Amino acid sequence: MDFTDQRLSYEKGALDQQSIPTSPFELLKEWMNEALAQKVQEPYAMSLATCGADNKPSVRIVLLREITDNGIIFYTNYESAKGQDIAENPNAEVLFFWHELERQVRISGSIAKIDTAKSAAYFQKRPHDSQVGAWVSQPQSGEVASRDVMEQTFDQLQADYPDNSQVPVPVPAFWGGYEITIEQVEFWQGRANRMHDRIVYTQDSKQNNASWTTKRLLP
Repeated sequence: MDFTDQRLSYEKGALDQQSIPTSPFELLKEWMNEALAQKVQEPYAMSLATCGADNKPSVRIVLLREITDNGIIFYTNYESAKGQDIAENPNAEVLFFWHELERQVRISGSIAKIDTAKSAAYFQKRPHDSQVGAWVSQPQSGEVASRDVMEQTFDQLQADYPDNSQVPVPVPAFWGGYEITIEQVEFWQGRANRMHDRIVYTQDSKQNNASWTTKRLLP
């Protein structure tokens, strides 16, 4: 397949370094709210890139679940391939791409597990069947003989922890949240003639409440 003749001209917005907020968190929230208002499908879906001790990068989609004062939080299986990567190398990067707005956001920083109580509170907010499904992945990305095996495990767990019963689905010890403490953020706004706007925020210090510097990058 040849896509060399397929192209679009991005002309929906601009990004002015002189008028952006002093903190990347303000701009991230502003852009996220605009994506929600424009009904971008799952604008909180992000590509997470990790790299373990084997130096082979891996990328997959995860869902942003919270923007904190210092970073962003998502939840997953700690025993997954991504969990192994994170245990071996705490550096990670995520990418949001909102085609409808012709925007991208790249976030890089260090990643660590969040408090178990916070993970448990979020787990109980998930739909019952999603709670049960989390137990099927032991470990996530592990090999399974067939789809039938997965379904049988799921059905057994449904029987053990029926919906609307007095017995809650326990929080798996192998499941929980990670927070990426943000160190650098690049905001990308598509422009005509491939003259895109790219503004990067970099933290002056790794201390909390540190100031941020910005710079413009060539497209």
